[in-house]
Amino acid sequence: MKKSIRIIAAALIAVLMTACLTACGKKTEGTIKFGTNAEFPPFEFVAANGVIGEFDGIDIAIAKQIGEDINMEAKIENMEFDSLLVALQNKQIDAVIAGMTVTEERAESVDFSTPYYSATQVIITKEGSGIKSAADLADKFTSVVQGYTGETCIVDLGYRYESFKKGTECVMELVNGKCDAVVIDSATASKYVADNKGLVIVEDPAVFGNEEYAIAVAKGNKELLDKINASIEKMLANGTIATLGDKYCSAE
Repeated sequence: MKKSIRIIAAALIAVLMTACLTACGKKTEGTIKFGTNAEFPPFEFVAANGVIGEFDGIDIAIAKQIGEDINMEAKIENMEFDSLLVALQNKQIDAVIAGMTVTEERAESVDFSTPYYSATQVIITKEGSGIKSAADLADKFTSVVQGYTGETCIVDLGYRYESFKKGTECVMELVNGKCDAVVIDSATASKYVADNKGLVIVEDPAVFGNEEYAIAVAKGNKELLDKINASIEKMLANGTIATLGDKYCSAE
């Protein structure tokens, strides 16, 4: 009888342990390291209590969810934007999530995931500057972030500009009267304008077309790309990414 009780007790313990593991979630199978440039609010920025360590934003929340979906712990490696694809090719990171626009040039060296966000370039300028379109920048001086789409746009237009490492540096140049405008992605522009009185956004859809953000992985890494795509497509379908956009774009 005592033997039977011991067997039953052991069985109950096994059941409870299984239930606990199920409730607590499956053990992660390694880590996935995302490279980012945490100078691009609301997509990635440094915060006191971030989603992953000190990092927060739409992209960081997406990275965390991807990690959960593929049963891996998501980690963030913060670096300069221009260094991200080099780090990916050198296997310092597994993927890049940094509000990165899909371009033909980039697609020659990396594989892009399903796009998860659409954006456009806009102009930030001071109230009363007289700048109403991209054409008005022809005789002005513009600040852009090095490696960002805004830099490419201004170079293609042939206008005078100076590039900086951070969007905040560009905006401070504008605030301090050292430039006439900043060209940068729309969602990020909205955050900077909200934080700095006297600045306004000027749109010019005829010059600045829509662009798509996606996650980059090493060329030929189909296994990881398929997993990331499955997670992104799930988040697009169930409204997770739309909810994140509303949350971070409306946050003060």
